[in-house]
Formats: sequence, structure tokens, C-alpha cells
Amino acid sequence: MWLFDRDLWIEIFHTLGKNMFRTFLTMLGVIFAMVILVLLLGSANGMSNGFNKIFAGTASNSLFVWGQSTSEPYKGFERGRRIRYKIEDADILKKQIPEIEVLAPRIELGSHRSVVSVYRNGQTSGSAVYGDYPEIDEITKKKLVEGRFLNQTDIEHSKKVCVIGEETYKLLFDKGEKAIGQDIRINGVYFSVVGIYKPNNNINIDGENAVFIPFTTFQKAFNSGDRMGWMAIAVDPKTPVPLVEKQIKDILKHKYDIHPDDDRAIGSFDMSEIFNNITSFTMVLQGFSFFVGIFTLLAGVIAISNILLITVKERTKEIGVRRALGATPKIVKRQIVVEAIVLTAFAGLVGFAISVGILAIMNSMWGSGDDFPFANPMISIPQFVISFVLMVGLSVLIGLLPANRAVKVRPIEALREE
Repeated sequence: MWLFDRDLWIEIFHTLGKNMFRTFLTMLGVIFAMVILVLLLGSANGMSNGFNKIFAGTASNSLFVWGQSTSEPYKGFERGRRIRYKIEDADILKKQIPEIEVLAPRIELGSHRSVVSVYRNGQTSGSAVYGDYPEIDEITKKKLVEGRFLNQTDIEHSKKVCVIGEETYKLLFDKGEKAIGQDIRINGVYFSVVGIYKPNNNINIDGENAVFIPFTTFQKAFNSGDRMGWMAIAVDPKTPVPLVEKQIKDILKHKYDIHPDDDRAIGSFDMSEIFNNITSFTMVLQGFSFFVGIFTLLAGVIAISNILLITVKERTKEIGVRRALGATPKIVKRQIVVEAIVLTAFAGLVGFAISVGILAIMNSMWGSGDDFPFANPMISIPQFVISFVLMVGLSVLIGLLPANRAVKVRPIEALREE
């Protein structure tokens, strides 16, 4: 097979090595082009990974629904009526909408965004206090520092236990003091601390100065009856969240006699919209990076073609001698094209190695931080393979131009060249 012809490769490397400085300058364009391509793709991937890191622990297909005030009169009810959900609504929605994977009823002590005085040994923390089911941890994951989160046994037995945030711990306990098993007091009711969590540095819905207690305990301790503040819902990933959101609102509007066109009575927040927007942004960024990188690479490969055209002109007599000795146009053309491929491939690999080193430095500088969405900025194997194949393919196409020029050289005229 001609590809393993030793003489062919000796001749190619001899030709390329005759003018090392020119060969180096020729490769420089492709090296820079590959560096730009890999840096752009790697940075786009790093930003995508950074966003995933920021939102880790929050279900991308989640939805939050709460009651507000009506804006339309309906069935004898005046506008401005406050909608208050009941715990039975959670069961109704789960039965009627099979696309709901997780539904966690929630209730908060006091009004929304208000704080409650939580006491311990004369120390106070103004904390948000939530009544929750363990399922809430599947939608907004808590990163536990110590202990555990609420479980089903806590719900079934209405245990007076709680999970507190790091900020709450700092306000109620001395530094290094053991909190697990200690009691805190909320509105005169004592709760035993079973866990401490810290925020995930993502969309922080509850904050770090918060206290979580079992929903059933909340009902008994604070006499909330069958009231439910709002619902945190995780939808089947195969189902669009807006579709389930509409079904939920239709069911609740019918149950609470809300005007079908009233858009203010039921508040909701679709978390999937944020994730979809971020995903679209990163995909566009990756596509733009690839587009710019490929055209930069094309410019570098064209430079190689121009240099090969010059070398073909310089090697006119050599090509004439080879043709006179029996070298076919196919053999001559093949050598020029292989020279283009060797130059491009070697320069591309050098550029890839340089860019990977730069990306590694960037990752060490910014990849471990939480303030900037940037993590593991490396290109994937498919991206590298596609880029390398395109680069080699371009070198073949561009190499055909000087190759065709070479086979047009007539042996008699070439031998007359001085």
C-alpha cells in the first residue's frame, strides 16, 4: 500500500525540511487557528458546565404554584378574593395529572418572605420557618453539612425535629458547638436539631437562614389546619412544564371558582424556562464558536496551499525529472496532497496541545470558583474528532490546487528550466 511506502515519506520529510523556517511559518497559521477553535469551543463548554454546576441540585423540570388574589369577579365573588390552598389539593392534582412525578406541599410560618424569631439560650435568629415533606429535597436539594434531612417517619409521627441552615447555626450556636440533638424554640415550641445544611450556590429559593420542620408537625404546633401555602412540583422530563402548569391552573380555577381568564389569581414560576434559556444560549455560543473557529482554520489551511504553490514553482525541474523517469500524474499529485495533510495535521496537533494547556490554566484559575459560571473548559471527543476530520478534509481540498498545478508541468519544459 502506497501509504506505507518508506521512500514516499522520506521524500516528503526531505522536501518539507529543506526550508524549515518557511515550513514553520506555514504551520503557524494552522496552529493559531486550531488554538482559537479549541479555546472557543472549550470556553463555551466551560460556561455550559459552569451553569450546570450553579444549578446543580435544582430540578430543571420543576414548577412552583401558589395562591394570590383574584382580579376578576366570578360566580358572585368579588375581585380581590384571596386564594388559599388546602392539603387535599395536592392529592387531587397528583391523581388527575399523571405527568407530575413529585409534588411537595409547603407552608411558611408568618407571611411570605417574613422572618420568625427563633430562640436558643438567649440568642435569636430571624429565620424563615417552613413546614415541608421530605420530597422537597428532590426538587431543591440541600447540601447537608451534618446530620440528616426530614424523613417519612418524621411526617408519620409528627416529630418535633428540624433542619437548620448554616446561617441559622451561626446565629444560635457558638463556633464549634455541637448542634445535632440540641433544642431550639420557635414561637414557644421546642424542636430538636437533626441536620444542618448549606446552600448549593445555585438558585437559592429558601436561603441559608431557614428552618425546616415536618409538615404534619407544623400543622399541630402552629394550628395551621389543612392549609397549604404553595406547592413545589417536579414534572416528567418528557413532558413540557408549561403544559402541566396549564392543567394545574385549570383544575384549581374550577375548584376555587376562579374566572377562566383570571391570570392573577394563581401565581406560578416555571423553573424549566430558565434552564431552557440557558441551554439555548450555550448551544448558540458553541455553534458560533465552531463557526468562527472553522473559518479561522480555513484561513490557516489556505496559507499552506499558497506556500505549496510556491514550492511547486521552485520544484518545477524536479517534477519534470520525475515525470521523465516515469512518475505518473497520480503519483505526483498524491505527494503534494500528502505534504499538505502532513503540514496541516502536525500543526493542528501542536495547536491542540497548546490550547489544552491554556484551558487547563483557565480551569485552575476560574474553574473552582462559585461566582463565575465556568468549569472544566475542555472540548469533547466528538468535537475534537469533527474538528480534526474537517481540518484534514480542508487540507486535502486545498492541497489539490498546487497538486493540479504540479501535474500540468510538462517534462520537456521542466527540464529546460534553469
